[in-house]
Amino acid sequence: MNEKESIHLIIAIILLAIVISFKEMVLDSNFLYFGIALLFSFIIILVNVTSKKVMAGWLDASVEHRIWFWKRFGFKPHRHLKKEIPLGAIIPLIFSAFSLGFIKIMSILTYETSALKRRAARRQGYYSYTEMTDFHISLIGAAGILGVLVLSFISYWFQPLEELARIAAFYAFWNMIPVSKLDGTHILFGSKVIWTILAAITLVFTIFAILLGFY
Repeated sequence: MNEKESIHLIIAIILLAIVISFKEMVLDSNFLYFGIALLFSFIIILVNVTSKKVMAGWLDASVEHRIWFWKRFGFKPHRHLKKEIPLGAIIPLIFSAFSLGFIKIMSILTYETSALKRRAARRQGYYSYTEMTDFHISLIGAAGILGVLVLSFISYWFQPLEELARIAAFYAFWNMIPVSKLDGTHILFGSKVIWTILAAITLVFTIFAILLGFY
């Protein structure tokens, strides 16, 4: 993990903590809850990022995370903005502010993958690609979502961590949406089957989280 990626992850953890705790801080003046939200954000992003890096390592690839930026519009390469817009910071904060924290958008991070030099030497037969295919990229994204869902499932069985379970479920939900460069887009473009199965599982977790009263 390089310095640039580390900075983006730290910013993402802080942004996620603000989104999670916005309602409590604004309506209840409970600023101590931000500390809990910061811890939960750290755990969720750590699990998500680590899961992706483990899968990437298994595929002889590297994965780097950054805040969700938007620059290109349309399908033609020349249609892009001069400067990137950090949607991963703007959208969650705007929705949190205007809804007083009731709408918690957790789409903050995106990822990029690249093949390692040893990939060409190690892979043979069906897996003898020197470059990453859309399917391989989708596997990395799916590993991150699955890791967060597993975290949600395990946390649910420990009463002090039920809230972590709910937050993790919603984090998976927001990042499964196939928009721009979010995880859901990578997964859908690489494998519609994997995206459909993960989307269905994530939806079940999300409905359960709603019933438990996170929102």
